[in-house]
Amino acid sequence: MCSPLSHEGNAYSVCRIDLRETRLELFNLDGQGAPFRNFTALAENLNLEDKELAFAMNAGMFDEGLKPIGLYIEDGTQAKTLNRRDGYGNFHVKPNGVFYITGDRVGVAATDAYVKLDEKPDFATQSGPMLVIDGKIHPKFSPGGVSYKMRNGVGVPDAHTAIFVISENAVNFHDFALLFRDGLKCANALFFDGTVSSLYSPELGRNDGFAALGPMVGAVKVK
Repeated sequence: MCSPLSHEGNAYSVCRIDLRETRLELFNLDGQGAPFRNFTALAENLNLEDKELAFAMNAGMFDEGLKPIGLYIEDGTQAKTLNRRDGYGNFHVKPNGVFYITGDRVGVAATDAYVKLDEKPDFATQSGPMLVIDGKIHPKFSPGGVSYKMRNGVGVPDAHTAIFVISENAVNFHDFALLFRDGLKCANALFFDGTVSSLYSPELGRNDGFAALGPMVGAVKVK
């Protein structure tokens, strides 16, 4: 599921999930309406339901209350509407986009394209900016970009596979997008976050807990 990868001199951890084999869900609030905040709390909650958390990653930007600032759908219920406003910060670098799950299908689409899909997903989270849009690097990224951070995001090489990536060294947006397009062959990819980028991967010995997290995506196995 997760393994290390090098691309153009940068190091990454890459987690590839086939939804025909593994269930993928989004999580934000527990049964009492409080944010999970970290992977340990999420894993413990799932354990009470005889489920195992096999992988997790932060999945979309959030406010001070750790709730999503854009579209958020969990188990078919929409908790937050699509955010198409202008503003500051990475989320508002247009086009931003949506990562969505419908049964064993998965997708990433720029926000305007997502609206036209008329999709009714089981799970969805909005973030931004898009990294790759229909095979093209986001137009506002340049090879000489000077913003270097640990970053994470998701891309889709086909309708049943999601590839989640977190950088192991600081990278700029352009290099991160190139990994998805050229290294992982994803026609569409979405940035999740930087600075708080976190990974849960038992096979890699990772349970990052240095920052409180909002929405999370997780691979779930029934015990």
